[in-house]
Amino acid sequence: MGKNFINSFFSPTKQIFQYSRRKFNNNNILFNQRKEFFNSSLRKNINLNNMVAKIVVRPSEERGYANHGWLDTHHTFSFADYYDPNYKSFGALRVINEDIVQPDNGFGTHPHRGYEIFSYIISGELQHKDSMGNAEILKRGDVQFTTAGTGISHSEYNINKIHPVHFLQIWVSPDDKNLTPAYNTKTYPDSLKTNNLTHLISPASEQDPKTIGIHTDFHMFASILQPENKVAHTVQGSLGDGDKTRRLYVHLTSTGGQLKINDGTILKPGDGAFITEVVSGEEVIFESVGEGVAEFVLFDLA
Repeated sequence: MGKNFINSFFSPTKQIFQYSRRKFNNNNILFNQRKEFFNSSLRKNINLNNMVAKIVVRPSEERGYANHGWLDTHHTFSFADYYDPNYKSFGALRVINEDIVQPDNGFGTHPHRGYEIFSYIISGELQHKDSMGNAEILKRGDVQFTTAGTGISHSEYNINKIHPVHFLQIWVSPDDKNLTPAYNTKTYPDSLKTNNLTHLISPASEQDPKTIGIHTDFHMFASILQPENKVAHTVQGSLGDGDKTRRLYVHLTSTGGQLKINDGTILKPGDGAFITEVVSGEEVIFESVGEGVAEFVLFDLA
């Protein structure tokens, strides 16, 4: 009787436990199916409309600005006399200056150390000279890259007597601030960038001969989009990173056009956008929606 009593007492409990276990197993199977679907979709580069991403526009008119007569300059981040505690850097990305230098003017010889500094020429000609003995004239399509490392000095001058030079100067903080100074220039003609997203800079560890190597987890791309054309960017990194998020920053040059990010955000000339909470393998679509050509650069970083 005692045994029957015990069995009769535990039988309903056992049934409840078995039911709960079946339900748990079914939920676990469903979870794994959803996880596999997510991973499969991620490998297929799903876009941001299906993901949770945060996009914050940096309007052109809210950037730091100075007109020195010979130099018209806009600062995305705090620089020189412009300081905004909300815009000091974005990960390793420290400086994006959009500069227009008047004819027969420029930046005299000045020092740098620690940063990796590069110029993206939009129009005109820029003469570069440095303490490593490098001297050249940069033109549209050129990307001039300097590893300042333990210390260099250089000058950048518009030797043209008629036309201004328009370029972006970008500073990135490498993992090692005491690198041996180095210099590199590559040319990426319009034909490579027109209605295409061209890879310009990638981590030096990847040893990609088509790009300039930088000493941190950082990528730079550029595109020249004609109206009604679009390009897709696959967020860099490794799928093995799991849910480790990355950061994107897109900057539309002030030359014209309008750029739509695939959640509907529209950038006007000179605008930028911070895109956060994205992971490796996601796809971001950029579309030219204005009447003019939209030239933009894109940074993808840890």
